[in-house]
Amino acid sequence: MRMSYLSGIVLLLAGAAEAQDMITLDQAVKEAMEKNLTLAAEKLSIRVAEARQITAALRPNPVLTLDGDYLPVAGTGFSRMNGAGPMEVAARTDFVLERGGKRRDRMAVAAAEKTVAELGVQDVMRRVILDVQTAYVDIQQARENLTLAESNLKSLNGIVEINTVRVRNGDLAPVELNRSQVAALQYETAVRQAELQLRQAKTRLKLLMGRTEAADFDVSHEIRRDTVSFNLAGLQQKALSLRPDLGLLEKTEARSQADLRLQIAQGKVDYTVGTMYHRQMSVTGRGNSLGLFFSAPLPVFNRNQGEITRAQRDIEQAAARIRAMRASIGTEVAAAWQQYSTSKQLLDDIESKLLGKAADVRATTEYSYRRGEASFVEFLDAQRAFNESRQSYNEARANFARSLYLIEAVSGTSMSGN
Repeated sequence: MRMSYLSGIVLLLAGAAEAQDMITLDQAVKEAMEKNLTLAAEKLSIRVAEARQITAALRPNPVLTLDGDYLPVAGTGFSRMNGAGPMEVAARTDFVLERGGKRRDRMAVAAAEKTVAELGVQDVMRRVILDVQTAYVDIQQARENLTLAESNLKSLNGIVEINTVRVRNGDLAPVELNRSQVAALQYETAVRQAELQLRQAKTRLKLLMGRTEAADFDVSHEIRRDTVSFNLAGLQQKALSLRPDLGLLEKTEARSQADLRLQIAQGKVDYTVGTMYHRQMSVTGRGNSLGLFFSAPLPVFNRNQGEITRAQRDIEQAAARIRAMRASIGTEVAAAWQQYSTSKQLLDDIESKLLGKAADVRATTEYSYRRGEASFVEFLDAQRAFNESRQSYNEARANFARSLYLIEAVSGTSMSGN
């Protein structure tokens, strides 16, 4: 009966593990593109730019003026005797005639601002994709470290069991059992720390994906390991043509040029034309008349010189930022390429020169210790060397995967898919 109960618990836990949400990297990226809070906020800038396009296309409203003069409301009244008046009422409309292509230039600036907003969203997407990829690798590395820590704890617990039997049989001093128990407790602490690191890595990925629920999930076990032959000059050229942040600055320069044309147009005066219907009402008769009006400011002092100069300086600043961004992109690509080369070489060296030897030393020393031919200190040294080599290997694998994702991000291929 007890065995049946325990079997039911085991099956229940196994079913929960199987029901755990498994997320691939592509799924994580797709979900982040749809739900990431930072990206969602940035996308609103496109709608703001669209609203500004609507405003830019609007024409000035006409102005209606209603006028009443000489109204007999003060009590005197109008008569033939006092000769006051006559009472007058008027309705006037004025229309502003924009000159210099102001509306056309406003629309051009608004269209450029929308393009800048779209490229800004693309750049945020590029950064979010890299953050998701990095967080995904962090989870994979944390899980590998947790598996290693659990394996070490299981091995030490086995040693503790053997030492307990040996002490009971009088074949081992109790102090050796105490040492093995202390070591097992240390490895149990390492397991708890590895579990915490795994939870923290998952929490970061959940935030990037825009998830708010507390449901757990798992990721693919395979850390990216594809080997690609990168050409530094080719990567730099590709980055200059694909990076959205560089495109954003280039479109900002184009927007500044459109703004300069608008400010020049703003320096040209607008004409105002109007018409007025005028009615006079006196004691001797009534009369209707029509008035025509034309007005224009005299550009004696303000010809929009300040805004024209400001727009010119904006163009110069945008050009300087483009030059700086091009240099920065070249440096970023070179650094990413160097990181890839170094991490690949380090990973190859660990696999070919370190892992096998550390595992052999650990296995031989453990076998010797179980037979009483090696001291516990020697076993712990071998175990520590093996742990360090495995952790170095896990970190090297993760760094290599991160370098691949970084190269895609800095070269802009993570957005283009090329």
